[in-house]
Order: sequence, then structure tokens, then C-alpha cells
Amino acid sequence: MSDAPPLPEIDLPDGAVITEVLRHVPGKRAIFAGHWRGRAAIFRQAERATAEMQAREWQEARRIWPYMQGARFRVTEPLAYLPELRLMVMERAPGTPLLQWLWQTEPEARGAALAPAAQWLRRYTDASESWTGAAPEGWLARAGRCAEAQPFDHLRKIESEILAALRSLAQRLDGAEWRVAVCHGDFHPNNLLRDGDRFTGIDTGGSAHMPVCKDIARFLMHLARRGMAPSGAAWCGVDAALARQFTETFALTETERRTVLPFFLGVEALLRVETPAIKPRRLRLAETVYAALRDDLETLLQT
Repeated sequence: MSDAPPLPEIDLPDGAVITEVLRHVPGKRAIFAGHWRGRAAIFRQAERATAEMQAREWQEARRIWPYMQGARFRVTEPLAYLPELRLMVMERAPGTPLLQWLWQTEPEARGAALAPAAQWLRRYTDASESWTGAAPEGWLARAGRCAEAQPFDHLRKIESEILAALRSLAQRLDGAEWRVAVCHGDFHPNNLLRDGDRFTGIDTGGSAHMPVCKDIARFLMHLARRGMAPSGAAWCGVDAALARQFTETFALTETERRTVLPFFLGVEALLRVETPAIKPRRLRLAETVYAALRDDLETLLQT
């Protein structure tokens, strides 16, 4: 990449070697590959403005590691934190990003391959799960601000109808509770590496205490926007069978299934604003997904 930084000129400790630039997010972080004491590793160097965020990310990596180092469901092992260098070192886990793997496999095998994703998230959230009073107002406000930035007129109309449905769903949550936990924060299928039967979660820097259904909605909507719907049936714009898998794995209550998860599917749809440079296929998929979501939200509100 032309805007990628050169290999960092920093005084690394013995046993640390950086060999490759993987990604550069200007103003936030640079990510490098290399080795830490003989192990393949990922080096995440924060900018000064994001150093405090990186410290929290390291704390979360250390917190979740004892719970997530199983034979099937795990996260990358935290190897070292060097705050004086604003550098965090994580295991470089083997495997293929799940969405990439799905496109490479036979369509009839995709549904079964997606099911473990729900189990991975359930294991991640289980240790910190609790219930608290539902507070949809902040999410609704964020969704509204993003909807205003939608550059395509035909999508803006659909999104205004989704937003109206979300306001009605928010009213149904008045006085209700919803399930919260320390969630992944950016749970989409390319943040899960598939290596045989093992699934390793990566990029947990967005981990935060939030409604569990937000992470579920992120995963489902990410797939839907890309046309990955193995069952061929839709519910609220996303794959119906996979939505049922999450519902069963988390034993979602009636309120979660009929109100909280649909609410966050709508929020997730609006938060990811399309850009003018979007490819035509992705734009067509967005219209199809959002229209189906709008229709099913309106049906839910009639019952």
C-alpha cells in the first residue's frame, strides 16, 4: 500500500523481530507481522492519541484469555505489552477468515460452517453476562445521525422507514431489561479464523460492555450485506436459519427475539453508511436487505 508506513525504527527487546507491514490506519494504529521469542506474532502499534485505548485493549485480552483457549473456541494469546513503545504483541493464529472460507466452500456446506460462530460468541460473553435496564435512546440517536449521512436517495427513504420502526420498538422496550456482557465489539465473520474445527477470534480491540444482541446483529448484517445467505430464507433482512442458530444458542427470550434483536438489526443497518464509491452489486444488496428489514419490522410491530 502506498500509504503504509515503513518498518518501525524502534528499539525492540531481544526476541522481537518485525518483518512485514500488514495494515496502517492513519491516526490510530499500524499493524505488523513478525516473531516474538520464536513464535509468529502480530505487533499492534498505537498512535499517541489511541495509546489509552490500546491499554484497555490489552486489559481485555488478558481478561478473556483464561476463558477462551479451548480446543474449538479461542482468542489469540496475548504475548507482551510494551507501553513505552505503544506496542502490543499478540499470537499470530493460523486459519482462514471465515467469510473468505465460506466463499471458497460449497454452498450446501456453508450453513453448518456458520453455526459455530454463535457458539464462539456465546462462550466469549458468558463469563460477564448480566441483565440491565434497556436503554435504546443512545443507539437510536446514533442510528439517526448516520441515516442523515446516507448519500443515496432510494436508500435514504427506506432508512427513514426503518428509523421510524426503531422508534416504535424502542417504546416497547420502555421498562424492559436487556442482556449485556463484555462483547467482541466488532463481531463479523472475518474476525473469526477457521482452522479445521477450531475458531479463533481476532481484533477484539472494540470489546466493551454492551447489549449482546448488538454483536449478534453485527455478524448477521455483515453477511447479509455481502449476499451470504446460505439458507436462502430471510428474516429482518438477514439469513433466517443463522438468526435461529443465534436465538437457540443464546436461548433468547421472547422480548429479545421479537424486539431487542430486530432493534439492533435496524441499528446495525443504519450505522454502516454506504459510500458513493460502493460497487453496484453491494448497492443492490443493500437495497434488498434494507427493504426486507423494513417490511419485517413493520410486520413485527403489527403483532
